[in-house]
Amino acid sequence: MSTQPTSDAELATQPAAYVTGLAHDAIISFTRARQAERGFTQPQFWLLRNLSKNDISPDGHGMTIPELQHAMSTYLRPEDDLTATAETLLERGWLTRDGEGRLWITTAGEEARAELKRHAPAIRAAIHEGIDDADYATTVRVLRRMIRNTGHPA
Repeated sequence: MSTQPTSDAELATQPAAYVTGLAHDAIISFTRARQAERGFTQPQFWLLRNLSKNDISPDGHGMTIPELQHAMSTYLRPEDDLTATAETLLERGWLTRDGEGRLWITTAGEEARAELKRHAPAIRAAIHEGIDDADYATTVRVLRRMIRNTGHPA
């Protein structure tokens, strides 16, 4: 059994990629589990958000699966299957598909998106419990600097 580093000097030696990878996996798993408890998946929520003019979509215009995959390429996980996800939302009546294969959010889908979005603050609060905003902001600034130091935009 390994012990967790406790001093600042010990913490400063931890590999950033390892720690951020653990954090990423833990936060995604936690978020998805909380969403599953409410009967939806993160990719379902993302599809609705990307098709809603009241959220990410600037105009609410329909999109094809490849267009949605491109729009979500920075946050989709390898296991996310947008085709299967869209089929589930079509069956629920939250999306429709036109003759050109574009998916459109329905009124029921917009209502579902708004309801699902109401759960986000509670999930965020659980993840951020015991972390004040100043510490969180510092962490984000440090991570962005590390990203820039590697030559990537932050």
